[in-house]
Amino acid sequence: MQPGTHFSFGDHKEYGFVVSFTSSIPQHLAHWFLEREQFEPVPGEPGLYRLSEPERDGVRRTRQAVHDLRRRGYIVQADIRLNSADTASPPRPVRPNGFQERRSRLALAAAGRTTQRSTPPTTSLPSARPIPPEPTYAPTVHLTALPGGRSR
Repeated sequence: MQPGTHFSFGDHKEYGFVVSFTSSIPQHLAHWFLEREQFEPVPGEPGLYRLSEPERDGVRRTRQAVHDLRRRGYIVQADIRLNSADTASPPRPVRPNGFQERRSRLALAAAGRTTQRSTPPTTSLPSARPIPPEPTYAPTVHLTALPGGRSR
């Protein structure tokens, strides 16, 4: 087993698809992850878990568990037929429908600057009052002087 391995998946004659965990991961955390991946503890075998209902698409479900744990950052060792990295499906062919080119053009357009000027946003709230225009003339205020100087 590689140093730093967290989980080890394999086949067992009696239990089917099994997984065990190493001491580099806490037992309660390994138990929590494996139960969510539909593995159950094997009675009488501490640290060993088997896939529940292995006849129901067991290889795919085990590969998915390997993939999920690796995606979470754990180091997983698996038999060749259970290793999702080695047995990945071939890449799907790309259809020449122009979708990718259109997407690239849209991405370039969105990343660039626009030459158009933006208009200020208008409010369409019914309670908003319009702001009156500023006067074009300066209003004159006439002050009258009081006779006798200051008043107290």
